Formats: sequence, C-alpha cells, structure tokens
Amino acid sequence: MSALTNVNESPQKRHRTREINWWRIVGYVTLLVFAIIYLYPLLMLLSTSLKTLPEFFKSPTALPASPSFDNFVEAWEKASFPRLLLNSLIYTTVSTVLYIITAIFVAFPIARGLVRGHKLIFTLFVIALFLPPALIPQFQLILRMGLYNNPVGYMLFFLINPIGIIILVGYIRTLPKELDESAAMDGCGYFRFVWSVIMPLSRPAIATVVVLHAIGIWNELILPTIYLTNEAYFPVTRGLIVFKGVYGSNWPTLAAAVLMLTLPMLILFLLLQKYIISGLTAGAVKG
Repeated sequence: MSALTNVNESPQKRHRTREINWWRIVGYVTLLVFAIIYLYPLLMLLSTSLKTLPEFFKSPTALPASPSFDNFVEAWEKASFPRLLLNSLIYTTVSTVLYIITAIFVAFPIARGLVRGHKLIFTLFVIALFLPPALIPQFQLILRMGLYNNPVGYMLFFLINPIGIIILVGYIRTLPKELDESAAMDGCGYFRFVWSVIMPLSRPAIATVVVLHAIGIWNELILPTIYLTNEAYFPVTRGLIVFKGVYGSNWPTLAAAVLMLTLPMLILFLLLQKYIISGLTAGAVKG
C-alpha cells in the first residue's frame, strides 16, 4: 500500500520540486540583474580611478593595464580631503548621536500611548515623509537665530527625521509591556528606564536608524550649499563640488575622490548590517 502511494505521489512531488526550482532560478536571476545594475557603476568607478589620464581617454571602459593608486594620493592632497573628512565626521557623528537620543525619548511615549493623541502624532510623522523640505522658513529661522554659516546651525537641521521615529516606534511596540510594569515596581524612573532598558533592547532598530541617518547627513549636498559659505566648514560633498570645478576634466582623479567619499559609509554599513534587517522587519511586522 505504501509503495502504491509513493508511486502515485512521486509525479506530484517531482512537479512541485521543479516548480520550486524554477521560482528559485527566477529569484537568483533577478538578484543577479539588480547586483549588476548596482555594482557595475562602482566597478567602473574603481577601474577609472586606477588608470592614468591618457589611458582613460584612450579606452574609458577597458580594465587598467597597470593599476596605480597615484590618483588617490593626488585627490587626497589637492582636494584637502583631511579637513573635509574631519568636518563630515564631526557633522555626522554629533548629529546622529543627538538625534538617536532625542528620537528614542520621542518614540517611546508614542509607542506606549503615554501621550494624548499618540496615534495622530504618529500619523503626522508618516505624512511628513511625503512633504518637501520647507527651505524658505528654515532659512529665515536660521538667519534670525544668527546661525547662518555656522556648523551648529547646520547640524540642527538633522535633529528632525521622521523615518527614524517611525522605525523606533514600530520596534518598541514589539517589546513586552511587562518590562514597564516591572521597572515601575522596582522604582526605576522614566528616563533611567528608557536609557537603561529600552535603548539596549532596541539595538537593531537604533543601528538601522544610525545607518540611514548617517548616510543622509554624509551625502547631503543642498543644505551645505545653502547654509555653509566658509570653505573651512565644508563637508566632503560640498568640497567635492569645488574639486570637480577645478579638476573636472581629470576623470581618474575625480573617480578616486568619489570612492574616498563613499568609503566611510560603506564601512559603517558593513559593521552594522547584521542589525539592520532585524530592526526593519520587527518594526514592520508589529507596527
């Protein structure tokens, strides 16, 4: 009887196996196509940065015959990259740390419903994602505060980011409320509870917000162009525009400068990548 059952079911099982394999092949092909789309420009950028200028004009798309890192040295010296990188690191680090601290204390009462109209507040944060930046009111506010062409005024813009609040609210909702009750019974204060309990438990969501927020600050170009006129305050993106205006025809050196610009955020992503997926999916499932 069992033999007959196996004979009867084997064609269906084989058909199901073939169907699953076809879907897997389609998935792999799709991933391969997206990988090529995203990686090809980076590989071309790397190839260009390792060529000499005559070699690039002779064959722009070919692989470098004799790879050289002279373009990186030239870009580092001529573009004042040490100063630009230091400025960007200060802007990114200080703004991200301050944002995470404020965001977690804003997200917790919204997630737990401790403030009146918490659903409306959360909805407003979602709506804010689709609104254009209010550049004119922001410009007037910075002028009145006397913070125009000031690094402090520039960093203030990055203390507001709806996506970080949304991710943190969604993740905190997945944490059991019994923690709040236990902390209250043990006499743990509000700020101490959020700082000592909620923040460590929210590491995946915080890592996700850190990466998204830091990349946004690091790649920002419009705000430093408007609010920073002193070259001593320029971040790498603004400095790269100046560098392009002077060395725009030297494509290998420019490619080396762009690669150095992307390297710090790539390292940050690689360090925190194991937290990012769990931070996004947990908030999405519960939120």
